[in-house]
Amino acid sequence: MHYVLIIHEVEDYKSWKKIFDRAANIRFDAGERIYQVLKYESDANKIVHFSAWTSIEDAKTFFESPELVKIRIEAGVKSPEFIYLEQLESGTLQSC
Repeated sequence: MHYVLIIHEVEDYKSWKKIFDRAANIRFDAGERIYQVLKYESDANKIVHFSAWTSIEDAKTFFESPELVKIRIEAGVKSPEFIYLEQLESGTLQSC
């Protein structure tokens, strides 16, 4: 599986979330399969979007598209940082 970690500040979380949810179909069509949205403990407008993708190329194509640049502007996203990741390992810890 391939992952993208995006860290960005938004002008207003509630406004951003409405636009984020509205884009669910285009995100799926582009290759996003699983996502998590997290916030910084001390700042509700500092957002972390972690998602699983069909491929890194699909994710880059989507995030660099002119359509998404417009959506980010509309959503009030400030200076997103994109980190593209490939899984090496995963597991579940249990008490011994």
